[in-house]
Amino acid sequence: VVYEQEGVFIHSSCGKNDDQDSLIAGILRVIEKENEVVVDWRPLDETLDTSNILCAGKDSSSVVEWTQTPKEKCSRGADRPSSYEAEWDMVTTVSFKKKHHSNGDATAHANGESRWSFLFSLTDLKSIKQNKEGMGWSYLVFCLKDDVKLPALHFHHGDSKALIKCLEKHVVLNESPHDERVLLVKTQKSLSQSFENLFDEPSYGLLQKWKKDPYIVTMGKFSKVTNYIVGSLRSSDPSNQRRPPSEMADFLNDTIPGLKINQQEEPGFEVITRIDLGKQPEVSRREPVSAEEWAKNMDSEGRILDVDYIKRLIFKGGLCHTLRKEAWKFLLGYFPWNSSKEERANLQKRKTDEYFRMKLQWKSVSEEQEKRNSRLRDYRSLIEKDVNRTDRTNKFYEGEDNPGLILLHDILMTYCMYDFDLGYVQGMSDLLSPVLYVMENEVDAFWCFVSYMDQMHQNFEEQMQGMKTQLIQLSHLLRLLDSGFCSYLESQDSGYLYFCFRWLLIRFKREFSFQDILRLWEVMWTELPCQNFHLLLCCAILESEKQQIMDKHYGFNEILKHINELSMKIDVEYILCKAEAISMQMMNCKELPQTVSEILGIENSSVTPDSDTGEDEGGAELSCPTSLYQSISTPVIAANGTRDGAPEVAETQSLTPA
Repeated sequence: VVYEQEGVFIHSSCGKNDDQDSLIAGILRVIEKENEVVVDWRPLDETLDTSNILCAGKDSSSVVEWTQTPKEKCSRGADRPSSYEAEWDMVTTVSFKKKHHSNGDATAHANGESRWSFLFSLTDLKSIKQNKEGMGWSYLVFCLKDDVKLPALHFHHGDSKALIKCLEKHVVLNESPHDERVLLVKTQKSLSQSFENLFDEPSYGLLQKWKKDPYIVTMGKFSKVTNYIVGSLRSSDPSNQRRPPSEMADFLNDTIPGLKINQQEEPGFEVITRIDLGKQPEVSRREPVSAEEWAKNMDSEGRILDVDYIKRLIFKGGLCHTLRKEAWKFLLGYFPWNSSKEERANLQKRKTDEYFRMKLQWKSVSEEQEKRNSRLRDYRSLIEKDVNRTDRTNKFYEGEDNPGLILLHDILMTYCMYDFDLGYVQGMSDLLSPVLYVMENEVDAFWCFVSYMDQMHQNFEEQMQGMKTQLIQLSHLLRLLDSGFCSYLESQDSGYLYFCFRWLLIRFKREFSFQDILRLWEVMWTELPCQNFHLLLCCAILESEKQQIMDKHYGFNEILKHINELSMKIDVEYILCKAEAISMQMMNCKELPQTVSEILGIENSSVTPDSDTGEDEGGAELSCPTSLYQSISTPVIAANGTRDGAPEVAETQSLTPA
């Protein structure tokens, strides 16, 4: 209990202060738990019965009773799986359904005062309204995120400001620009809340809270909580084991506003399902780009002679490890492709000065200053927690007092100074770790990480706009590729592809081995052969697992478990070949839907039926995508899949950016 105050009253009869029965005295507490902070008000003489909680609506004279639903009663306590571990513990907060009463009924019930009790988590708090100073007893009105206003709490003994100060230790409160009496809660940007929102289901009366460590649960060992999640999300009634797909779509749209993934056959999708993409072509890969090949494509001043050619080589084979330290700086945009060696040296000098100025900002903050800067404290706490569990099996980061860990910490703290609005969000350490491993230099790693975060920024923003967009785009691509598989996933409540969330969020970092991730990322950074190639990688993985999922009739639980257990078992070269084949398949389609064309960045003119067609039965050659793609693959792979010699630089076809 971090705050406790007696003499906090609810005035139940709307201002009739002459009627003492209308004043309900109670105790207000703020309780800090392992993973959340709860505000709890209850009458003085009562032990709270959470099955009866009363809230006042927007009209202060109306009363709503909230009663616990039977489904929730059976999903708590003793029914938890025997394998339930403290590390994966999940808190099920009581959830309610509305029951309306006529005005005044609340005080007529026996033990009527108990019906005014309430508690809520700070994660559900939207705003706090205060009365003006000098206007009688101070009072506060809590408004929750579902726009439910709780009864006004009147502080007869004062001390409402002490409560505000207590709450400010846990949430950021900003004065509303429209009403100085209203304090708005600024939601903390953390990955834990993103995942909490993903599995939140208010429309079914269930608020699942990840407890203890949502980052590890979701990012690392999701399967350990699968059974509990599914048991909670599904009704115990066998006849209602699967909710209609349309309702699941509504559920996901409620939890991630703006996410619209079709769960039913609609006219627009009927057209897509009739498109024949033809047979996927055979694709092979080449050896990694060698130091000799890299040097041959550089002039005497250190400029890259043919950027498109070198990108194609990297796309088809990746880089040998000795080249990564230099080449990644170009791929990530830290070094301009057209820069000379001298220009790059000057750039590094300027960037070194800039980096250490930012590092000094947080290094020079005293303990006393940090006590008054809650956001910096929160960022530091999250970073220290994550650094201690990031890639600790890798020799670069293993052991205690490892210098790699110190650099990881310092770079992430300095990034908070670079972008204080975003700061640090759990998951960023996963993106930095391979970059630092390759660079072996604090300054270079920082600026490469900044460039990478420019690409990934939307994934970590509070509104999750990047994640929404990618899930929707992936749905379009997968439906075009295999509408039958999409229909099967929808029939198992899995059509919204929630299991790809981790893949997209940190670019497969937890799905492949550390060395494979180095290869995968450098291939993706070439931005070939089209936009959003990482979504085609998702399609390739899902298509590879389709047969097992469908043949074994996997349901919601089994699909989640199966996809999660693919981690560290996926062949990166096979998936890269398959994703490339899918891209060729789609580029060669003469009836490619406009939406898919935009996702892949293919010009409209390249997907019209009037384009030149070849004789191949499955995929008609289209002038734009075929020439675009041949310029990528011809220097490396011959038509029959055998390796061709690389052409002279002067003869290399230039690549027009999509």
